[in-house]
Formats: sequence, C-alpha cells, structure tokens
Amino acid sequence: MLNLDTHILLMFIAGTASATEFHRATNEPLAISDIVLWEIAKLIQKGRLKFDVRDAEYQKWLRSLTVLSITAEIAWTSTRLDFSSDPADEIIAATSIVEQVPLLTRDRRIHRSRLVPFAL
Repeated sequence: MLNLDTHILLMFIAGTASATEFHRATNEPLAISDIVLWEIAKLIQKGRLKFDVRDAEYQKWLRSLTVLSITAEIAWTSTRLDFSSDPADEIIAATSIVEQVPLLTRDRRIHRSRLVPFAL
C-alpha cells in the first residue's frame, strides 16, 4: 500500500503524475489520510482548485482508495517529526509513520525526514 499526499493525488486524477510515480502506484493499493479530503475542499473554497467533488471520475478515485483516519497516535506523532511543515502535511507524514505505509510525495521538506517511510 502507498500513502498519497494531496498534490500527488491531484496529479493522478489530472493525469499529470510522472511516469515513475505512475509506475510505482499501479502495482500497489493506494491510500490517503482523511485530511487530504479536507485539503482538497479548502483548495476549492479558496479558488485555487477548479474541481467538482461530485465529479464521477473523482468519486471513482475515492472509492478505489483506502482512507486512513487520523488517530490519537497519528496526531501525537505529527508533533514529534524531524521536519516542520504545514499541519496537513505533518498529519500525512505521521500517518505513513504510524500505519507503516510508504508515502508518495514530491515535498522536499518531508523528503528530508529520516522518520517517514517513502515510496520512491
């Protein structure tokens, strides 16, 4: 299983993921932290993403993913990371640590971590 960050999920939906990312993800079940759903909603609210969450393709993607809930352990782990980022990215990274699911991300701040398991 792979944990996708928000940016990577949106690139998969848009068909703009790199060949390497696409190849890596095609042979694995995919998951997201539930905070990714909130981030997408906030991007739409702020006008930074033009997207209809009722779109059939988006709904199809959601049904194919495992949505990992934020637990007390994930929340606690997010406060003990070896990098600093926005709270959503910290939750996403902590989800990968606690659930032991490699993270697929392009975020350079997260990539500096020695705690987060990475997909690439």
